[in-house]
Amino acid sequence: MKRGSVIKNIEYVLGSNPIENSFFHQKFPDYNFKRFEKKVGIKKRFICDENENIITLAIKSCNKLFEKSNVKKDDIEFLILCTQSPEYLIPTNSCIIQDQLGLKNCTGSFDFNLGCSGYVYGLSIAKGLIESGQVKNVLLVTSETYSKYINDKDLINQLIFSDASSATLIEMSEINGINNFIFGTDGSGYDKLIVKNNFFRKEFNPLNKSYANINFYNDNNLYMDGPSIFNFTIQNIPKLLNDILEKNKLQKHEVDYYILHQANKFLLQSIRNLSKISEEKFIIDMENFGNTVSNTIPISLKNLSLQFNNEKNIILAGFGVGLSWSACKILINKKL
Repeated sequence: MKRGSVIKNIEYVLGSNPIENSFFHQKFPDYNFKRFEKKVGIKKRFICDENENIITLAIKSCNKLFEKSNVKKDDIEFLILCTQSPEYLIPTNSCIIQDQLGLKNCTGSFDFNLGCSGYVYGLSIAKGLIESGQVKNVLLVTSETYSKYINDKDLINQLIFSDASSATLIEMSEINGINNFIFGTDGSGYDKLIVKNNFFRKEFNPLNKSYANINFYNDNNLYMDGPSIFNFTIQNIPKLLNDILEKNKLQKHEVDYYILHQANKFLLQSIRNLSKISEEKFIIDMENFGNTVSNTIPISLKNLSLQFNNEKNIILAGFGVGLSWSACKILINKKL
């Protein structure tokens, strides 16, 4: 039997506190929120409360998957967690999730640290574990609480980022549902999206710095150089989309949908225009979710799949913090 792999189910959860743009208007009355909504495309984001973290969100997304799919907890052979906001440096957070979910003790688990490209990397790891014959299924979890890193005087990052977790079941199949990948890294841009002080880097200057005149942060907070991230994306992602078609021996007309990391509307539309992709094939799905980092692709894929009633070729592409990027082609033939 041919040993392929396929995405069987996806579920996601969001931070418990929905926050609309009007909330920030009280704190930043001079900011043009209408322009932000039109350009960036975000009207609502979801933020964790004090009792929520990446582990509690992950438990919720995984339990939701178990409740809504045919998979049983005893079927899970490997758990992979993608996060950049771990609750613990030591131990591995996925071990805690394994225990709290009640997965069997012979389940493999590990964390990996990637952001906006993380979901596609995770699919590649799952594919490798399954198609090499090591396991028959993998539970891939993405979970992020970037809000915990953001200075309360940093308007733009508060408007952009949102907390969420997704759970994806990948299974062995005769169908080759997860196809070829491309990866990329440019570590020279590591400081374009960064939390400088963390874990062993404990030096702390409490004085806030500013960027773009209205956003304040210190070295314990998230800093994002938006213009540099934009330039990196425009320079690399249109080529990545062409290259992933070639890698999978596809013509552009054979692709049903493109789901890219949901960074912001203006950036995505710029990529679409440069890549000459039709609007109906290019998914923009962040208005009511915000930028949930490694969760944006599985959230968009889940939502899109609810419309499916036949086989679809889909290109996935993640890009951002690292600087890191990745893309792959998947085949979906049902609602996830």
